[in-house]
Amino acid sequence: MTELEAFALELSHEAARTALPFFRGEFAQEDKGGSGAFDPVTEADRAAEAAIRRLIAARYPHHGVIGEEYGEDRPDADHVWVLDPIDGTRAFIAGLPLWTTLIALRHEGAPVIGAIGQPYLGEVFLGGPSGARLLRSGAETALKTRACPALSDALIATTDPDIFVGPDREAWTRLRASARLARLGCDGYAYAMVAAGRIDLVAETELKVWDWSALLPVIEAAGGRVTGWSGQAPDGDGRILAVGDAALTDQALAVLNATQD
Repeated sequence: MTELEAFALELSHEAARTALPFFRGEFAQEDKGGSGAFDPVTEADRAAEAAIRRLIAARYPHHGVIGEEYGEDRPDADHVWVLDPIDGTRAFIAGLPLWTTLIALRHEGAPVIGAIGQPYLGEVFLGGPSGARLLRSGAETALKTRACPALSDALIATTDPDIFVGPDREAWTRLRASARLARLGCDGYAYAMVAAGRIDLVAETELKVWDWSALLPVIEAAGGRVTGWSGQAPDGDGRILAVGDAALTDQALAVLNATQD
């Protein structure tokens, strides 16, 4: 494990130490969505991100940070940490252990290290230059995506079909009809299951940079692939396709981008 991979793991443990005492307890929350869709944030989100930022500032003061709760600090630095302290705040509020802490390190704009942590289950899925591994109960297990060359055999996932609007909703409906089985409501944990060889494909839209940056190094180090819906590297349009078997990429993109007569 490289020095920066070990630090990403340390940050994930610090986020868990901070957020876990709030889970299934009493905590303050508010709706960032205003008059629109419900978009909750809790004191656990803010406390966890603040704790991560303190560690980064103490250890690597020249690194930049982009976080969901506290914004940007030197986002153009060579090394930038991208933080989502609690991905799946709705699951957190509901007491469901599917929320995750997402921590990524970008180098010269590209995510090179990712940590997907599930504190309640005591799991961290770590990906980077030294490979992909699951760390749990003091043990390490190599992560490897599974073979699934046919979309018709695939187990796919998305967080909520209601996130898809207009043509994107039609695209998801086609994709779901093309696959064997779909699971919903897993947030960032679904991507960890792609890396672990349990889920074959995740498709989502409306994602921010802190939603997808951590998952990319984990899945790719485990043998999978992450792209946008046009087949390009993920960018600002928020449409993400993650597959365990690269052979699924072209099939899924063809379905997602099919034109209707």
